[in-house]
Amino acid sequence: MKKVITYGTFDLLHHGHINVLKKAKQLGDYLIVGLSSDEFNAHKGKAAYHSFEERKMILEAIKYVDEVIPETSWDQKADDITTNHVAVFVMGSDWEGKFDELSDYCEVIYIPRTDGISTSKIKTDLLNKQ
Repeated sequence: MKKVITYGTFDLLHHGHINVLKKAKQLGDYLIVGLSSDEFNAHKGKAAYHSFEERKMILEAIKYVDEVIPETSWDQKADDITTNHVAVFVMGSDWEGKFDELSDYCEVIYIPRTDGISTSKIKTDLLNKQ
């Protein structure tokens, strides 16, 4: 079985998220999503609208996702890859080059982002509608 892993906050789920998950799943047989914990998001200076448990429940309902694990630090990725016998690490192209060192453990692929959509854009658009 070829395992793939990706990471993210996955808050305010949109079609760009679904595109990344679908493309990631197409690279293997089993997709693991490392979901940023609320504490890790706070450490990164990010605030999610939905709690970790709510975001986890949403991701688990998506047909491309086989397993959701908590992401609690930047440094856990190599351990996750090794522990879960991951063959492919996937991130959006906005992270291009940031995780190249993980190629010591598995194949690293950056997937093109979906044009015109992001969680930040959704938040900005909603503020501008008020």
